[in-house]
Amino acid sequence: MSGPWRIVVRAHGGPEMLVREPLTAAEPGPGEVRVAIDASGVNFIDTYHRTGLYPIALPGGLGVEGAGRIEAVGPGVTGWSPGDRVGVIAEGRGTYATHLLAPASHLFALPDAVSADDAAAILLKGITAWMLVERVGKVAPGQIVLVHSAAGGVGSLLVPWLKHVGATVIAHAGTPEKAEHAKAKGADHALSIPFDALAETVRDLTDGHGADVVFDGVGAASWQASMAAVARRGLIATYGNASGPVPPLSPLDLLRAGSIFLTRPSMFHYI
Repeated sequence: MSGPWRIVVRAHGGPEMLVREPLTAAEPGPGEVRVAIDASGVNFIDTYHRTGLYPIALPGGLGVEGAGRIEAVGPGVTGWSPGDRVGVIAEGRGTYATHLLAPASHLFALPDAVSADDAAAILLKGITAWMLVERVGKVAPGQIVLVHSAAGGVGSLLVPWLKHVGATVIAHAGTPEKAEHAKAKGADHALSIPFDALAETVRDLTDGHGADVVFDGVGAASWQASMAAVARRGLIATYGNASGPVPPLSPLDLLRAGSIFLTRPSMFHYI
């Protein structure tokens, strides 16, 4: 297809629902810029939008992060010029395209040393790691943190970030090879064991204390392990549904787990 284009879904479902269609590269409005997309990030959240787990208006675009060059700036935009290399967060989706209109506030300047491919691959996951460690968990030196899927996209950033702030990191991964990857990233303990054995192991490693903070991007499969492994008055941040959504629970479940705190954050609420 020649000219600008985008990928949309007209009905929820599998990958076969992805359709490429022509796109009119509209002029940016007040506070907006038009970005020519050189690389688009691909993330689990895109599958949630496609399948309808996170409902979107149809037809709808996909893709929440990308990188490229500014083509045009709208009225009132300062500090940005055509030709600037940027990473962009698309809260309204649409980076599966050649062009994107986005608020200037959602741009990040790219240093020359960072390629468009690297920026598109890491921007969403990097901001998610920042959000979890610095804003949601407010992790302090000496705290014990359990990281699920520790060799994944976000997990690979969480582990070294947590070590940088002085936490003790217990990493859990799906295979021994992935556990070794997490160990190489700095995890104090790198585990590859069944979920039904995880909480007991965490308790053994912490003299019965448990994890002060649990970062859980897995969802349904890991949920019972997270609830059983968290320390009294600890925090569980469930931020993804790789194995499906977390099952419904009652506030009394938080009491029984030790007066724990539970949050389901969205990156878009923290930027």
